[in-house]
Amino acid sequence: MTFGRDPELPAVAAQTLRWAAREREPGELLLAGPLGTAGHLVGWIRGAVTRMLRDAPPRQAVLLVAPASGPEPDAELFKVARLVRQYASVRWVEVALTGGEPDVDEGMERCLRLGAEGVVLVPASFVPVPARPGVRTAGPLLGPAPLAALIRERAAEAEHRWDRYGDDGLAAAGHGHGHGHGHGHAHGHHDHDHTDRHRDFSVPAAANPKEAVSHVG
Repeated sequence: MTFGRDPELPAVAAQTLRWAAREREPGELLLAGPLGTAGHLVGWIRGAVTRMLRDAPPRQAVLLVAPASGPEPDAELFKVARLVRQYASVRWVEVALTGGEPDVDEGMERCLRLGAEGVVLVPASFVPVPARPGVRTAGPLLGPAPLAALIRERAAEAEHRWDRYGDDGLAAAGHGHGHGHGHGHAHGHHDHDHTDRHRDFSVPAAANPKEAVSHVG
């Protein structure tokens, strides 16, 4: 359950699953790849920004909000903000870290000092953005149906990897290699609009999600 800003999570998940799999048959527990990369995150944030600014007053800044995670993951979020600004044609895209610096209030103040007349808060993680009175706040980047479809996709990839290669995903993740998945890891400007060009996440897959993810950690 990561958007590319949690490099330690796959290894922790693999360690947990290896412990849980001690008395199980091989292949009963599989570790799927991350839900998305930082490139996917850029595309999803772009979609949220477009929706939020469609009927907003002019001169609005976008403030991306996510929990503080550490120097490198937090630096990655600033890179994400720069890419969103580049490809969403927004003048101001800043970052705020809950539990870190700058926090939401500091981020909003910076946006206003830069010349914005208002601020739109957009989550850059699964954690909802803390609401501020009179401030426009975006909801989750992925709704229940798109998220369920994405989980089914990752589960299917894990099952295919096991069926074809006998790879449960635990060894690679435990050594910090992670997993690839269908959309790749490129960060060029043609690779960020994944929700538009690769899959319509607004249409849930027909498969039973419990069946698809029953054996995937």
